[in-house]
Amino acid sequence: MNLVLVVNAGSSSLKYQLLNMDDESVIAKGNCDRIGIDGKLSHKVPSRGIAIDEDCTFPTHTEAFEKLVEVLTTGEGRVIDSMSEISAVGHRIVQGAEIFDKACLVTEEVIDRIDALSDLAPVHNHPHALALRACTKVLPKGTPQVVVFDTAFHQTMPPKAYMFGLPYEDYKDLHVRKYGFHGTSHRFVSQCLADAMGRDIKTLKIVSCHLGNGSSITAVDGGKSVDTSMGFTPLDGIVMGTRTGAVDPSAVTYVMEKRGFTPHEMSQYMNKKSGFLGLSGVSSDNRDIQEAVLKGDEKAIITSDILQYQIKKYIGAYAAAMNGLDAVLFTGGIGENSWEVREAVCENMDYFGIKIDNDLNRKTRGKLTKLSTPDSKIEVWVVPTNEELLIARDTLAVIGK
Repeated sequence: MNLVLVVNAGSSSLKYQLLNMDDESVIAKGNCDRIGIDGKLSHKVPSRGIAIDEDCTFPTHTEAFEKLVEVLTTGEGRVIDSMSEISAVGHRIVQGAEIFDKACLVTEEVIDRIDALSDLAPVHNHPHALALRACTKVLPKGTPQVVVFDTAFHQTMPPKAYMFGLPYEDYKDLHVRKYGFHGTSHRFVSQCLADAMGRDIKTLKIVSCHLGNGSSITAVDGGKSVDTSMGFTPLDGIVMGTRTGAVDPSAVTYVMEKRGFTPHEMSQYMNKKSGFLGLSGVSSDNRDIQEAVLKGDEKAIITSDILQYQIKKYIGAYAAAMNGLDAVLFTGGIGENSWEVREAVCENMDYFGIKIDNDLNRKTRGKLTKLSTPDSKIEVWVVPTNEELLIARDTLAVIGK
């Protein structure tokens, strides 16, 4: 078998999938969680219906990766005899800045450069570097590793889309610009949509709506990202689970002054205590928000309305930016599963000629489905994302070279 292990490291977690790339099936998947706190392992073997959950000790990412190796090669959840059976390991990296515009092989220099970008993604890049070093220690010598960057897909944006109105020196000296995120997901689903439509992606203008606890919307013109809602960090764009989305900078400095926040405290306030959670006072989970809406909760209704309105605005803006629109797609946890959000976004879009089958929309969860009616000028689809599969494909492509 042609096996690829895909690793997605967070500040306190190490998610993984082992894929058989002969048929692109998932052999095993799981998560080493609460690294540096206490430790918990979740491991599943779908084909055998095996699910393992156990408490562990994960002082660092190295111990987490050692446990990953142990559970893949021994005990009830064993799926391989040794790590030497794995062809390669692919890693998701959040921030590649302007240094990395495509996937590449891992070297010590590459790890150092990823770590050096930690100021641009403090929650993600340093843990990525820790995981890469841990993986290198544990893997058999010579096992190739590949890094795939969330930001790489957005490197095709023109300066008019990624530059801010700050002095040019802030861009040149401090690298302050829009980078965009969820690029691996947007690239995967836009190509899937083109395939489903039976069209060459180079002929399509698509608005890709990746909606979840973190959300971003991307204008994909001819298969390339030309603009996206997330900016310098994943905080920008539409309102999210605990993130503000776009806010007038003066509101930020005003709240800092009135609340007596330090810059770090304000960052935490906007990233962890705002969004759905801060607005509604109910939850950071859209499912809980929708339940509260049904009960008539006023703040939940406002929160839901804000989300839907902002998505609608981005669709219109990106149609203008691309001088046309062929399709809108919904993906991510909310995009794939919340019929309420999809229905509200597509309502009152007569100017664009968007019409969806509401009955079909309400029945659709997590599967590739065309929601638009035959007389809709613009097609509307649900397209499930699979970032791990694309990372595995990219990994094979890189080691094949």
